Amino acid sequence: MSTVPRDELGPGGLGAQGAPYAGPHESSHEKAEHASIGELVGDISQGLSTLMRQEVELAKAEVRDSAKRAGKAAGQFGAAALAGWMALLFLSIAVWEFLSSALESRGWAAVIVMAVWGIAAAVLAAAGRKNSKQIQGLPRTTETAKQVPNALKGNEETS
Repeated sequence: MSTVPRDELGPGGLGAQGAPYAGPHESSHEKAEHASIGELVGDISQGLSTLMRQEVELAKAEVRDSAKRAGKAAGQFGAAALAGWMALLFLSIAVWEFLSSALESRGWAAVIVMAVWGIAAAVLAAAGRKNSKQIQGLPRTTETAKQVPNALKGNEETS
Protein backbone atom coordinates (compact mmCIF):
# COMPACT_ATOMS: atom_id res chain seq x y z
CA MET A 1 0.00 0.00 0.00
CA SER A 2 1.14 3.50 -0.72
CA THR A 3 1.21 6.24 1.83
CA VAL A 4 -1.99 8.21 1.67
CA PRO A 5 -3.44 10.63 4.17
CA ARG A 6 -5.72 8.79 6.59
CA ASP A 7 -8.79 10.78 5.57
CA GLU A 8 -8.59 9.39 1.97
CA LEU A 9 -8.83 5.81 3.17
CA GLY A 10 -12.00 4.04 4.07
CA PRO A 11 -12.45 1.79 7.09
CA GLY A 12 -9.57 -0.61 7.62
CA GLY A 13 -7.33 1.20 5.11
CA LEU A 14 -9.45 0.20 2.14
CA GLY A 15 -10.26 2.43 -0.84
CA ALA A 16 -13.74 3.47 -1.90
CA GLN A 17 -14.45 0.14 -3.64
CA GLY A 18 -13.41 -1.91 -0.60
CA ALA A 19 -10.11 -2.90 -2.26
CA PRO A 20 -6.76 -1.84 -0.76
CA TYR A 21 -5.94 1.68 -1.92
CA ALA A 22 -2.97 1.57 -4.27
CA GLY A 23 -2.71 5.28 -4.97
CA PRO A 24 -3.04 7.26 -8.18
CA HIS A 25 -0.28 5.30 -9.95
CA GLU A 26 -1.90 1.89 -9.67
CA SER A 27 -0.96 -0.32 -12.65
CA SER A 28 -3.54 -2.09 -14.78
CA HIS A 29 -2.27 -5.41 -13.45
CA GLU A 30 -2.71 -4.32 -9.84
CA LYS A 31 -6.14 -2.89 -10.64
CA ALA A 32 -7.18 -6.19 -12.28
CA GLU A 33 -6.06 -8.15 -9.21
CA HIS A 34 -8.24 -6.07 -6.87
CA ALA A 35 -11.25 -5.40 -9.10
CA SER A 36 -14.31 -7.57 -9.26
CA ILE A 37 -15.52 -9.21 -12.48
CA GLY A 38 -18.35 -6.69 -12.64
CA GLU A 39 -15.91 -3.78 -12.44
CA LEU A 40 -13.71 -5.29 -15.15
CA VAL A 41 -16.71 -5.90 -17.41
CA GLY A 42 -17.88 -2.35 -16.71
CA ASP A 43 -14.46 -0.97 -17.63
CA ILE A 44 -14.44 -3.00 -20.84
CA SER A 45 -17.98 -1.91 -21.66
CA GLN A 46 -17.15 1.73 -20.99
CA GLY A 47 -13.99 1.48 -23.11
CA LEU A 48 -15.88 -0.16 -25.96
CA SER A 49 -18.62 2.45 -25.74
CA THR A 50 -16.05 5.27 -25.84
CA LEU A 51 -14.28 3.64 -28.77
CA MET A 52 -17.54 3.26 -30.71
CA ARG A 53 -18.53 6.91 -30.04
CA GLN A 54 -15.11 8.08 -31.22
CA GLU A 55 -15.33 5.92 -34.35
CA VAL A 56 -18.79 7.30 -35.14
CA GLU A 57 -17.56 10.88 -34.67
CA LEU A 58 -14.57 10.17 -36.92
CA ALA A 59 -16.85 8.68 -39.56
CA LYS A 60 -19.16 11.73 -39.35
CA ALA A 61 -16.22 14.10 -39.77
CA GLU A 62 -14.91 12.12 -42.73
CA VAL A 63 -18.37 12.04 -44.35
CA ARG A 64 -18.77 15.80 -43.88
CA ASP A 65 -15.37 16.43 -45.44
CA SER A 66 -16.02 14.02 -48.31
CA ALA A 67 -19.48 15.49 -48.93
CA LYS A 68 -18.05 19.00 -49.01
CA ARG A 69 -15.40 17.96 -51.53
CA ALA A 70 -17.96 15.98 -53.57
CA GLY A 71 -20.28 19.00 -53.69
CA LYS A 72 -17.49 21.21 -54.94
CA ALA A 73 -16.49 18.62 -57.56
CA ALA A 74 -20.14 18.20 -58.64
CA GLY A 75 -20.42 21.95 -59.19
CA GLN A 76 -17.26 21.94 -61.26
CA PHE A 77 -18.49 18.96 -63.31
CA GLY A 78 -21.82 20.72 -63.82
CA ALA A 79 -20.09 23.84 -65.10
CA ALA A 80 -17.88 21.73 -67.36
CA ALA A 81 -20.95 19.91 -68.71
CA LEU A 82 -22.66 23.21 -69.48
CA ALA A 83 -19.54 24.52 -71.25
CA GLY A 84 -19.24 21.26 -73.21
CA TRP A 85 -22.91 21.37 -74.16
CA MET A 86 -22.52 24.94 -75.42
CA ALA A 87 -19.44 23.92 -77.46
CA LEU A 88 -21.35 21.03 -79.02
CA LEU A 89 -24.34 23.25 -79.71
CA PHE A 90 -22.28 25.78 -81.61
CA LEU A 91 -20.31 23.04 -83.37
CA SER A 92 -23.61 21.49 -84.45
CA ILE A 93 -24.81 24.87 -85.77
CA ALA A 94 -21.53 25.27 -87.66
CA VAL A 95 -21.86 21.77 -89.18
CA TRP A 96 -25.49 22.51 -90.04
CA GLU A 97 -24.46 25.73 -91.83
CA PHE A 98 -21.62 23.95 -93.64
CA LEU A 99 -23.93 21.12 -94.77
CA SER A 100 -26.69 23.56 -95.78
CA SER A 101 -24.31 25.39 -98.11
CA ALA A 102 -22.97 22.07 -99.49
CA LEU A 103 -26.42 20.52 -99.97
CA GLU A 104 -28.15 23.81 -100.77
CA SER A 105 -30.93 22.79 -98.34
CA ARG A 106 -31.09 23.98 -94.75
CA GLY A 107 -33.80 21.45 -93.91
CA TRP A 108 -31.87 18.35 -95.00
CA ALA A 109 -28.71 19.65 -93.31
CA ALA A 110 -30.65 20.00 -90.04
CA VAL A 111 -32.05 16.45 -90.42
CA ILE A 112 -28.53 15.04 -90.92
CA VAL A 113 -27.15 16.85 -87.83
CA MET A 114 -30.18 15.73 -85.81
CA ALA A 115 -29.75 12.09 -86.97
CA VAL A 116 -26.08 12.07 -85.91
CA TRP A 117 -27.06 13.36 -82.47
CA GLY A 118 -29.91 10.82 -82.26
CA ILE A 119 -27.49 7.95 -82.95
CA ALA A 120 -25.03 9.31 -80.36
CA ALA A 121 -27.86 9.56 -77.80
CA ALA A 122 -29.01 5.98 -78.47
CA VAL A 123 -25.47 4.57 -78.10
CA LEU A 124 -24.88 6.49 -74.87
CA ALA A 125 -28.27 5.46 -73.43
CA ALA A 126 -27.58 1.77 -74.20
CA ALA A 127 -24.16 1.98 -72.54
CA GLY A 128 -25.63 3.73 -69.49
CA ARG A 129 -28.39 1.13 -69.18
CA LYS A 130 -25.86 -1.70 -69.37
CA ASN A 131 -23.68 -0.08 -66.70
CA SER A 132 -26.63 0.67 -64.40
CA LYS A 133 -27.60 -3.02 -64.36
CA GLN A 134 -24.14 -3.83 -62.98
CA ILE A 135 -24.58 -1.64 -59.88
CA GLN A 136 -24.63 -3.84 -56.78
CA GLY A 137 -24.67 -1.31 -53.95
CA LEU A 138 -22.40 -2.18 -51.02
CA PRO A 139 -22.08 -5.98 -51.10
CA ARG A 140 -18.88 -6.31 -49.03
CA THR A 141 -19.97 -3.71 -46.45
CA THR A 142 -23.34 -5.42 -46.07
CA GLU A 143 -21.66 -8.80 -45.58
CA THR A 144 -19.15 -7.57 -43.00
CA ALA A 145 -21.83 -5.59 -41.14
CA LYS A 146 -23.82 -8.83 -40.75
CA GLN A 147 -20.77 -10.42 -39.06
CA VAL A 148 -20.30 -7.69 -36.42
CA PRO A 149 -22.84 -9.02 -33.85
CA ASN A 150 -21.30 -12.51 -33.95
CA ALA A 151 -17.78 -11.09 -33.68
CA LEU A 152 -18.80 -9.10 -30.60
CA LYS A 153 -20.15 -12.30 -29.05
CA GLY A 154 -16.90 -14.11 -29.83
CA ASN A 155 -18.50 -16.34 -32.47
CA GLU A 156 -16.58 -14.96 -35.41
CA GLU A 157 -17.45 -16.78 -38.63
CA THR A 158 -14.76 -17.69 -41.11
CA SER A 159 -15.63 -17.30 -44.76
